[in-house]
Amino acid sequence: MPSPVSADRSAAQPPGRGSVEALITQTRRLKGDVDAVRRDTRSDGSDPEERWQRALYDLALCQLDDLDGHLAQLRDGPEPVRAAAPAGSPVTPPAPAPAPGSLLSRVGSAEWNLLTDEANWSGELYQILGLDPAGPALTLDELPSVILADDRPKLTTMVTDCLVDGRPIDGEFRVVRPDGSVRTVHMMGEPVLGADGGTASMWAVLRDVSELRRHRREVSETRDSLQLHRSQEQTEHRLAVELQEAVLPPWRGSLRLPHRGAPALDLAAHYLPAATNALVGGDWYDALELADGATLLSVGGLTGHGVAVTSGMAMLLGAVRGMAMAGTHPGQLLSMLNQLLDATVQPALGSAVCCRYRPETRTLTWARAGHPAPLLYRDGTGRTLDAPDGVLLGATTGAAYGQAEVTLEPGDLLLLHTDGLVSGHAGATAVDRLLDLAARFGAARAAQDCVRAVVEEFGGAEREDDACVLVARVTA
Repeated sequence: MPSPVSADRSAAQPPGRGSVEALITQTRRLKGDVDAVRRDTRSDGSDPEERWQRALYDLALCQLDDLDGHLAQLRDGPEPVRAAAPAGSPVTPPAPAPAPGSLLSRVGSAEWNLLTDEANWSGELYQILGLDPAGPALTLDELPSVILADDRPKLTTMVTDCLVDGRPIDGEFRVVRPDGSVRTVHMMGEPVLGADGGTASMWAVLRDVSELRRHRREVSETRDSLQLHRSQEQTEHRLAVELQEAVLPPWRGSLRLPHRGAPALDLAAHYLPAATNALVGGDWYDALELADGATLLSVGGLTGHGVAVTSGMAMLLGAVRGMAMAGTHPGQLLSMLNQLLDATVQPALGSAVCCRYRPETRTLTWARAGHPAPLLYRDGTGRTLDAPDGVLLGATTGAAYGQAEVTLEPGDLLLLHTDGLVSGHAGATAVDRLLDLAARFGAARAAQDCVRAVVEEFGGAEREDDACVLVARVTA
C-alpha cells in the first residue's frame, strides 16, 4: 500500500520481468545448493560446531525462501483491483487465502483512519494474528489487546511517535493468538497527512518473523554453546600440557641422571606432538637411575586424548617409578600395572615396554605389554629384539607378562618408541623405516644426534597422534 506522503514523487520504473525472472532462477538455484549441503551435513547433535552450522543453514534457507517470495511478487505485480459488481450479478467468491507458512501468509497490511476511527486490514493480517476475517478490524486503541503485555509499551511508543512526531514505525512486538500461541511481528509504517498537513491516518505493513527469529535465536544459542565448548577444550588442553610437562623428564637436550660415577648410558628422548594441537595423548617416556645402580628405561601410553588420559598417564608413570625403585622386575611390574588399570573406576587400555639395565654386566632385562619391542642397533645394522608375550594393559584380568634378557656391548644403541612415531605406517612397515636409520645412527656422536635424526625424518609429517622416542647408547 503506497503512502500518500510520497505521492508527489516520481515513481521508479519497475524492474523488467526478464531481469526479475533471472534473479528468481539464481535464488532458487542457490537455495537448492544450500539445501543440498545442509542435507550432507549430518549430525547426531553431539558436536557443538555441527549444531551451529546446522542452525546457520536453516537460517539461510529461511531468508532465501523469503527472498524468493518477494521476487515472485515483483515479477507478478500487484493483484488487479476488482470493479464493483453490478446490482443483481452473482457474487464473486473471494480469492483463496495464501497457503499457511508461505511468504504471502506472513505479510499483511493495515490502515487506521484517525478521522473516522475506521480500520482496514488485509486478509493476511487476520491470518497472522489468528483472528476471524469476518470480524471487524481492530482499531489502534484495540490493537494492544492482542499484544503480549510486556510489549505493549513498545507498541504505544511507536504509534505515539508516528502520530505525534511523524516518525516512521519500524519495530517488533509479540502477539498472542486466540489459541494461545505467540508470534513475533515486525511492523513498518508511516503517518498519512491530510490536506491541512495534519495526520489523517496511519498505514503499516506487518510481517510474521517468528520463524526467522527462531532460526536466528538458534544460531546465537549454538554459537554461544560452541564458544563455551572451545573455551573448555582450550582449558583442558592447557591442563593436559602442563600435567604432561610436569611428569615427563625434560626432552629438550640429553637426559642427565645423577650418576655416582661415569655414566654407563648416553640418554636422549623427544616428544613429538600431533598435528592437531588439541590432541594431547597419554604417551610417556622415562629414564630413572635405581637404588641398586641399575637404570630403568620405559615408554608407553594410554589410549585416547585429553586431560583425563594425561592424568591417567601420570598415575601409571608414578606407579612404574615407585615399583622400579622397590626392586620390582619388568615382568612383575607390568602385571601389577595391569592390576592397577583393572581396579580404576574409568576403564582404560594402555601399552608399555619396561627395561632394566645393569651396567656392571651390560644386561638388559625387559618386558612389554602390547607394545612395539625395542630396536637394537649394532655395527651399522639394526634389528628388533625378540619379544616376550604380553597383552595390552587393562585388557585381561590377571594377565602375566614374560621377560627377555639380552647382553649389550659398548657402542650398542637401543631405541624405544610409542605407536605412531612413523606417521601413516604401523607394524613391520614402521619398524623397517626405523631400522633404515642404522647408518645415520652409526655416524652419530651422541644419543641426542640420533634423536635429532628421528625427528628430522618423522617429526615433520602431518601426525595423526603424538609419540615419544627414547634412545640409549651404551658408553662403557
